[in-house]
Amino acid sequence: MKTAHDLVMAAKACIHEIEITAADAAMQAADVVIDVREADEFHAGHLPGAINIPRGLLEFKLSNDPELAARERKLVLYCKNSGRSALAAQSLQAMGYLQVLSIAGGFEAWVAAEKPVSSPSLPSFD
Repeated sequence: MKTAHDLVMAAKACIHEIEITAADAAMQAADVVIDVREADEFHAGHLPGAINIPRGLLEFKLSNDPELAARERKLVLYCKNSGRSALAAQSLQAMGYLQVLSIAGGFEAWVAAEKPVSSPSLPSFD
């Protein structure tokens, strides 16, 4: 029986994963940067310019959004430490997306590299 780790390792063997050192350039060249973590993780902090589409909704959201459904879009995915984004990248490749990248190490690697993090500003209730 396969474990979640086995599935992630199999996915990483067939996707394009980039190191954190190449992430800035890949994000600038991307049409969309997608954070596949859950909404609460995204709201706690995310990569600048990223949109949030949780892993469990990704295929449905991309299929139903005409702007995101274009298979030639350049997509950069990330999650907490790159497991979910690897699985998501594999799934999107199976759907016919041609230019999908996953950031190795995910958000944790981004923070460890001391790169900028965005977080939503909360309204003032004063």
